Amino acid sequence: MNETTGNGNGKVGGDGQAGATPPGLLVNLQYVKDLSFEVPGAPDIFVQMKQQPEVAINLDVNARQVAQGSFEVVLSIRAEAKSAGKAAFIAELDYAGIFTLNNIPQELVEPVLLVEAPRLLFPFARNIVAEVTREGGFPPVMLQPIDFLALWQSRKQQQAGGADPAAPPPVANA
Repeated sequence: MNETTGNGNGKVGGDGQAGATPPGLLVNLQYVKDLSFEVPGAPDIFVQMKQQPEVAINLDVNARQVAQGSFEVVLSIRAEAKSAGKAAFIAELDYAGIFTLNNIPQELVEPVLLVEAPRLLFPFARNIVAEVTREGGFPPVMLQPIDFLALWQSRKQQQAGGADPAAPPPVANA
């Protein structure tokens, strides 16, 4: 049996890999990078609206390196609601995090940044979108869980097929 012990400096010893940092993803910071909420037809839209508005959701994820081993990942969510063909509200959120990657193999950097990092950011962004729509006088938009792996794979297929990778695919209707 191989026993692992700490050596007091955060490095693990006892397995022949003293000083090696295990692979991992560290969340350094999360923040609202940009938030916008508009009610273009207020106050008339509140009087004319007879049922819940139809909400279209678009979602995108982008990452960029900000320092050696550190990356900013931005989860962009746009919720556009219509009632009787008129814009009820538009909510746009860019929710970001700064992540540090430790000993992640190069071939896994992209999926870690575009799948795992947004998966960590999503619950917080979901809450912000729900709160801002509720505070704006509408029923809260409750985003359903997102399959970030499928979103990333779809983007990879679009890039391989020559489609426009900058155009975020619609994710769901609420």
